[in-house]
Amino acid sequence: MSAAVEPVQPPKPLTARGIRTRAAILEAAEQVFAELGYTEASIVRITERAGVAQGTFYLYFESKLQVFDELVADLNRRVRHAMSEASAGAATRLESERGGFRGFFAFTAAHPALYRIIREAEWVSPRALRSHYMNIVDGYIDGLRTAKDAGELGDIDPTVAAWALMGIGEMIGMRWVLWGEQGSGGSAADPLASGTTEIPESVFDEMMRFIDRALTSRPRAGDGE
Repeated sequence: MSAAVEPVQPPKPLTARGIRTRAAILEAAEQVFAELGYTEASIVRITERAGVAQGTFYLYFESKLQVFDELVADLNRRVRHAMSEASAGAATRLESERGGFRGFFAFTAAHPALYRIIREAEWVSPRALRSHYMNIVDGYIDGLRTAKDAGELGDIDPTVAAWALMGIGEMIGMRWVLWGEQGSGGSAADPLASGTTEIPESVFDEMMRFIDRALTSRPRAGDGE
C-alpha cells in the first residue's frame, strides 16, 4: 500500500502561533469526535480540550462541520505521508507495498480515531469520505500501472487492484491493529480501541503472501477463451 503525498501546507494564518493553535484544535477535535461521535461532539468540548477560547475557534473554522471536514483531510494527509515515508527507497513494487502497509498500520496504531471518524464521514460528510479514499487511490493506481508496464506485476487491472488492496489494509488493520489480540484490553465498545497494538508478524507475512500471489499471478492457459 503506497500513496502519492501532497506537500503539507497549513492554511492561513501562517504565523507560527496560528499554526500551533490550529493544530491544537484539530488534535482536540480528533479526540472529541472519536470519543463522542459527531452528534454529541460540540465546539465547546473541542475548545475546552484544546485549551482555547470559543472565539479563537472561529478564527480558524466556521462550524463544527468544517472542522470535521478539515480533520478528515488532515488525517488523510498524515496517513498518506506515513505510507509514503515507509515505502520510500523500495526497489520493487512488492517492497513498496510491504513498506506502505507497515506505514499504514503504524499510523492506525497511533491514531485509532481514524477508523471511527472516517466511518462517521459516510453520514456526516459524504464528500469528505469520497475525497479521503480518492486522494489515496489515485496515486495508488498510477503506481500499480507503472509497475505493470515494467513487467513487475501480472495480468491485473490497476484500478480494481488498488481498491482491493485498500480494502485488505483497512480490514486487516481493524481486526489485528485496532482491536488487538484477545486479552490485550481492547473492547468492541471502546471507540478509542484500547486494544490497539502492532500487527502480529505472522498475520502481516500471510497478508503479504496473499498480495504477492494476487499481484504477480499470470493468466492460466485457456483463460478468456
